[in-house]
Formats: sequence, C-alpha cells, structure tokens
Amino acid sequence: MKIVKLLATATLAVAMLLGLSGRALAEFPDKPITIVVPWPAGGAYDLAARLMAEKPPENLPVSMVVNNVTGAAGSNGVRHVAKSDPDGYTIGMMGTHAIAQSYMNRNATPLEDLEPLVFIGPEPASLAVAKDTGIENVKQYIEQLKAQPGSIINGNDSPGGFSYIAATMLENHFDVKLSKVPYQGYAPTASALVSGEVMSTTLPIPLLAEQHKAGKVKIIGVAAEERHPFAPDVPTFKEQGYDFIAEDFYMLYLPKGVPEDRREKLEKGFYALLNDEAFQKKAAELGLVIMPRDAAATRAYLEKRNQEVKAILEDANLIEG
Repeated sequence: MKIVKLLATATLAVAMLLGLSGRALAEFPDKPITIVVPWPAGGAYDLAARLMAEKPPENLPVSMVVNNVTGAAGSNGVRHVAKSDPDGYTIGMMGTHAIAQSYMNRNATPLEDLEPLVFIGPEPASLAVAKDTGIENVKQYIEQLKAQPGSIINGNDSPGGFSYIAATMLENHFDVKLSKVPYQGYAPTASALVSGEVMSTTLPIPLLAEQHKAGKVKIIGVAAEERHPFAPDVPTFKEQGYDFIAEDFYMLYLPKGVPEDRREKLEKGFYALLNDEAFQKKAAELGLVIMPRDAAATRAYLEKRNQEVKAILEDANLIEG
C-alpha cells in the first residue's frame, strides 16, 4: 500500500512539474524584451529598433526596451548580446560591423556565436560633402583625390563599422586615398559633416536627407542600384558612370542556445511585424528600407555577406592574424 501511495505521489509530482514547465513555456514572454543596439541613439540602427519596440509583434505582448551598448566599433553591443542569458529576452541588432570586427579584432565575438533571427532590410551608403568643398558630383570628388591623395577628410566609423568599410571600398574601387577620421556612431559623424569638421562622409542617406534638402550638405552619389526615396534628386554612382555599390544591412539575432520554441516564436512575431503594411509605411517615413527574410534566408544572406566583407578586408590588409 505504501508503495502504491509513493508511486501515486511521485506521479503527481512529475505531472505538476510538467504542468508548470508547460505553463512557463506557454507564457513566454512574460517580461520586457530588450533590443540591444551597438551604436548611439539617433542613428539608423537605433531608429529601426525603436520603431519595432514602439509596436511589438502581436504574439509578443510585452514592452520592449532599446538598450544602446556602444563602443569598439559595435563590438561591445554584440558581445553584450552573445554573453546574455539565452532565454529569448535579449535580442541584438547587427550589420556589417559584426562581420568586420570578427576578422579585425581577435577579442570580437565570432559570428558562429550568434543566431540570426530575421533580416530587416538593406541600407546603402551615400557619398556626401560639406557645402564649402565646391564638389558637385562623384567625378569631381574622384578627380580631386587622384590629383591630391588624402586631401579629402572623410568622417566615418571606427575601423570595422559600415561607413568605414564603405569608405575603404571606395578607396579600393577608385584607387584613391582618403584621410579617414573615426567617430563613435552615425549621428556624431553627420554632425561633423554639417559643422564642416570633415569634408565628406559615407553614411546612409536618412542621416543626411534633411540637411541635404536644406542645403547644409550635398549628397553627390548613392551607392545602390536605385535612387533613395529620401533623396530622389541624387543619382546613383551607376548613373554617373561608376559601377560601385556599398550596402549595409539590418538584422536581428540571438545569443546561441535560446530554446527552439522561443526562437521560433520570436522569429514568427518579428517577421510578421516587418511584413505589416502599417509598420512598413512608418519605416518608409524614417527612410528605412524594409525587405524581411526569415531565419533560414537570413542565415544564407549573412554567410554571403561574410564572404564579401572578408574579401574586402583582405584586400585592405585589415584582417588581424
């Protein structure tokens, strides 16, 4: 009889544990989710993150907090996410910087320690100049650098950030030399151009669109296949006779080890949000190009970009041994 009672008690305990476990899984998420941005507030990454946090996915009915973990050309933010608890409550935002730093900085987080979640969209670079440079187009810009190597002071990220990569791609493609000055993020770089502290930048267009319209700076080329809706008057490099494209991207990722059911729920929620017509309309108003991809397609894109960026860094002798 005692054995029967013991078995019954054990069975009940197991059932209760299973029930609690099932409820705990079903309740995810039951507290705020943090989206980590590796750059200062005000930049394009930050705008995208805050837009997603403003109206969370329908299947994730909790508040979302944007945490700007800056420094080390984006590496600090990536490391913060990679080392966080793999419980699904910490999500990272990354782009080209994470790939570059994995090759340039031996202390940076390897890509294999990250789990791609969803692709948000591409972000092409632009070439913009201060209003007092007298440069009107890409041809004049390149001609000045050919005649006087290093004569143009360019504001960009620290080595490994996208605007630094874009500037290096421009140098390699046109066989010219810039004087590159690093800033901690897009917003301070844009401010440096507006103030005349630097002569040019290789930033995404949304950061400079208003200043361009106001005549405070001049965007002279878009490094994309098509013109940007925020600066429709600016021709692409291709339209000006140069086959040059430099593209950053946005994607969400997780630390390795997040339970599959939670990872799938996050993927489903954010993918649906990014495809929502109202969300895309708001994103377009901010100058963000939204082209969602699911986790599988995001992994494939990341691997492709990984190979492209690695080749660029090798050509520029920027890979740390």
